[in-house]
Amino acid sequence: MPSLTSKMTKTGTRLRGAAILAAAASLTLALSGCTKLETSSPSSVRGAAGAQARAAGFGTVDCRRAKCIALTFDAGPSENSARLLDILKEKQVPATFFLLGKRHIDTYPDLVRRMAAEGHEVASHTWTHKILTDAGPDEIREELERPNEEIERLTGQRPTLMRPPQGRTDDTVHDICRELGLAEVLWSVTAKDYTTDDSGLITERVLDQSSRDGIILLHDIYDGTVPAVPGIIDALKKRGYVFVTVPQLLAPGKAEPGKVYR
Repeated sequence: MPSLTSKMTKTGTRLRGAAILAAAASLTLALSGCTKLETSSPSSVRGAAGAQARAAGFGTVDCRRAKCIALTFDAGPSENSARLLDILKEKQVPATFFLLGKRHIDTYPDLVRRMAAEGHEVASHTWTHKILTDAGPDEIREELERPNEEIERLTGQRPTLMRPPQGRTDDTVHDICRELGLAEVLWSVTAKDYTTDDSGLITERVLDQSSRDGIILLHDIYDGTVPAVPGIIDALKKRGYVFVTVPQLLAPGKAEPGKVYR
């Protein structure tokens, strides 16, 4: 996906043309079988655990029985996040937010606090959206530690989940995540909302790909995404889905630092 740290406060500023095509190609490669990336599915994590599902912010959900799905949003907070939080609150849907540091966490600290206060999972998407597989160990640590420290300062809770930019990860990233107590979370559904402002198309792409235990990737920084969220929620609820955070999707199992989940 495009370099998200270059997004200005005006969400109409978009990256187009070759940059988007290159980013889409990178994302496809990152999630292809060619990388031989070992990932764990939510059902496998649940199956390995024996305790009762933990209580969720919006009530107890046992995804061993319920048809669960997780909404996740990358690269916020942004000027669109308040409206998104209003929608999620109205529809009683918890989400998982993978937040960027520079120009996001440091620009909208009140929204970070609100996300946590309203029962959402607050996680890391690095400080500057640097591709971690192109960075050295010290750079990787800094990219991961800075947002963790700021999120903990704002919410009182240190993140236990992170999402690597463009889904790119490797053994070095795994090792440093294990050291820092972070599990890596990828996705199974993408609307590629960085390529379009068409809310109807974003909705269609999500609905076409969604299935039980799905992890939906969206970005509330783009103009077409937040307007699509109510329709996505309503349509999936009609199909019998229950929305949960990523930790709730894995419960009674738990994400382990250094491992990758999708």
